[in-house]
Amino acid sequence: QVQLVESGGGLVQPGGSLKLSCVASGFTFSRFAMSWHRQAPGKERELVAIITTTAGSTNYADSVKGRFTISRDNAKNTIYLQMNSLKPEDTAVYYCKAAYMGIVNYWGQGTQVTVSS
Repeated sequence: QVQLVESGGGLVQPGGSLKLSCVASGFTFSRFAMSWHRQAPGKERELVAIITTTAGSTNYADSVKGRFTISRDNAKNTIYLQMNSLKPEDTAVYYCKAAYMGIVNYWGQGTQVTVSS
């Protein structure tokens, strides 16, 4: 059974930091590109950051470049999103996604991140 379980969300003040985790099971994790997406109320889901398989190449949305860092640990079947200098506009539900060759996609259930004073 495929599972992606996100954790680490919560309430943080502007300028603060959070680290999200996503633990995967039920598929060959190292063969999948992994990504973080987010969806704010009333908005479409958007790609935040992506990391390829063993090579670990990364790419980021312009809105988070220099503030967020995606990483993966293939030994632990886990990806991370380190979020620094958080802004109120980063408030959203954050989802992790596993993708294989553009033909298989798995999603987690999401974790809420709220940036507010």
